[in-house]
Amino acid sequence: MASAYTPGLKIVSKTLVEKDRKLPLKGEVNVKKGDKVTAETVVASTNLPGNVYPLNLAGQLGCEANEISIYLKVKEGDTIKKGDILAETGGFFGFFKTTIEAPITGSVESLSTATGQAILREPPIPVEVHAYIDGVVDDIYPEEGVKINSLATYIQGIFGIGGEVIGELVMVSPSPDAVLDEDDIKIEHKGKIIVGGSLVTAKALNRAVEVGVKGVIVGGYDAEDLKEFLGYDLGVAITGTEEKGITLVVTEGFGKIQMAKKTYELLKQSVGMKTSINGATQIRAGVIRPEVVIPLTNTKSTKEIENLSKNTGMNVGSPVRIIREPHFGEVATVVELPEQPVIIATEAKVRVVKIKTNSGEEITLPRANVEIIEE
Repeated sequence: MASAYTPGLKIVSKTLVEKDRKLPLKGEVNVKKGDKVTAETVVASTNLPGNVYPLNLAGQLGCEANEISIYLKVKEGDTIKKGDILAETGGFFGFFKTTIEAPITGSVESLSTATGQAILREPPIPVEVHAYIDGVVDDIYPEEGVKINSLATYIQGIFGIGGEVIGELVMVSPSPDAVLDEDDIKIEHKGKIIVGGSLVTAKALNRAVEVGVKGVIVGGYDAEDLKEFLGYDLGVAITGTEEKGITLVVTEGFGKIQMAKKTYELLKQSVGMKTSINGATQIRAGVIRPEVVIPLTNTKSTKEIENLSKNTGMNVGSPVRIIREPHFGEVATVVELPEQPVIIATEAKVRVVKIKTNSGEEITLPRANVEIIEE
């Protein structure tokens, strides 16, 4: 029987999740290989240089550049507070002094008698990298970060917004085809990651932000609703940096689409567990998928999980998702993999797959129009 591999979504009840956690520049790694960490553990940290603030001392003092040293009250390397005197003229019999106060808190980086300029720098900006998922430190990248391994339930989505958040998983919608609306979101959902069904409305997202919900996982979304919520048209940009106070992970696609039963059941089984989600999405080269990671405490060994999670390609019986219209977002099962290429309506000669949708319809599509749902 012919087989093929088409990159696709992972919806896996138990798998080995590996995450590289790296600093934007060199710093300090705070953990050791083999350490058990929680999602909140700071695994690496560094400091970004503070913002630079140039100051024209000579211009303000009314002197030549090489004369500023006469009036300076500070030297290079000094720590300063906002309002401290940096330079001051003697004035006339103690009157009519010109005083220059520090406009920021920070340090004196340089004083130039060639230009008459002072360069001040604000305090360093601390940067911390958290583990993001509960797990074990599998490897150390000296001065950069670590690799975290975790045995977890892992679900990839189609689209998302917002960055990494961690919270307790709560089931809100009673079924995978229910619409998540504003009335469904209660005050007790504050700080939680909530699960909806087929659609989330703009009003529901606004209500979630108002309540303090950390994240929403749902089957579908309406592009106009998302535009209303964000206040702008997202287009094809890379997402994940939106600052709306919430992270959204869409598992199926555009419009009202029932969440896949397997996905819904996995989430339902994980209610009450600590969950990490990330809405970052990139649909161009170097695809980035939004994700849901639910670390497991009682599971099989790492080796067994690795064997379970190895991709065996597309075969008869493989679950797939259609990623082109007119059946976009539908989940189906492979029933046949013809070996010979077929000429399709566009007159292109391609390899095809015969699938059976959940509604029982059998259709033949180019293999590029479907993606495997890795189980």
